[in-house]
Amino acid sequence: MRKLLAAALCLAAAATGCGANVESSTDAKSTSVTLTNCGRKVTYDKVPERVVTNDVGITELMFALGLEDRMAGFAMPDDKGDLSSVPWKDGYDKVTWLSKDQLTKENVVDARADLVFAGWNYGFREDGGFTPDALKKLGIPSYVLTESCHNGRTETARGIMPPLDALYADLTNLGKLFGVEKRAATLIAGFKRQIADVRAKAPEPADRPKVFLYDSGQDQPFTSGRYAAPEQIISEAGGVNVMHDLQDSWTTVGWESVVQRNPDVIVICDYGNVSAEQKRKFLLSYAPLRNVSAVKHKRIFVLDYVDLVESPRNPSAIARLGTYLRNVAKER
Repeated sequence: MRKLLAAALCLAAAATGCGANVESSTDAKSTSVTLTNCGRKVTYDKVPERVVTNDVGITELMFALGLEDRMAGFAMPDDKGDLSSVPWKDGYDKVTWLSKDQLTKENVVDARADLVFAGWNYGFREDGGFTPDALKKLGIPSYVLTESCHNGRTETARGIMPPLDALYADLTNLGKLFGVEKRAATLIAGFKRQIADVRAKAPEPADRPKVFLYDSGQDQPFTSGRYAAPEQIISEAGGVNVMHDLQDSWTTVGWESVVQRNPDVIVICDYGNVSAEQKRKFLLSYAPLRNVSAVKHKRIFVLDYVDLVESPRNPSAIARLGTYLRNVAKER
């Protein structure tokens, strides 16, 4: 299955690190570039040469654009799934794994980073003082993952645009910053074609299964509102996110809201010390969920963590979930 996934992703990303001849990022001119990031204009004085990234999805955005030569390292826990079959596996072989936790000021400085690419709750955090403003005081520029942008609704609410738009915005911005615009445009076009093909096969609106994204948590589940990647992964695959009304990205809800909305399918986010199978057993045995359609019919589908955060793996996740949801729609 993972070999098929890798082949599909490599086809979709034919202009990236899969052996194609593409423009070289080293040819980018060392002139200032102004980008819009999280709604603000940000100017970078030069093309970064020692980028440090936090987490798997962010790191793979760089790899998918063939920018490993511009990286000084990445931070990522080692519980984020199999990394051996992705089309840009060579990136992991070439770039230094700085930390199996998350970035700190110390490892960023030690790496002589000239850009930190991270996100709120994907490395950037107020507690501990690892923020773009704190890095700026050290003379280190930042780029914030668009999926994670604070939106001002509350102090912590994230997300300023639909998740796939956030993916395309970051690919476009990175393409401009590093002088690989054609590579970014080709990647985006391939992703859009792949998603359009899934959308064309989706069930009719009235037949679309209701889906709940289960990340973790037993007392209260951690899930996705409308601004995290699962929202569009579910909708483009032909389902309806039962937590669409939550104006946030990743957030905690109560089990009573899950029971009330009665999802037809539960999608498990697979990562961490609790395995997908352990999460599945919990969901099927948790008494308050016994009358929920997804539990009664054991309709539980698993996607990897990196499929469900902003990353170049999102389109493939849409395709795989789309196949599953079409089968569910036929069964009902």
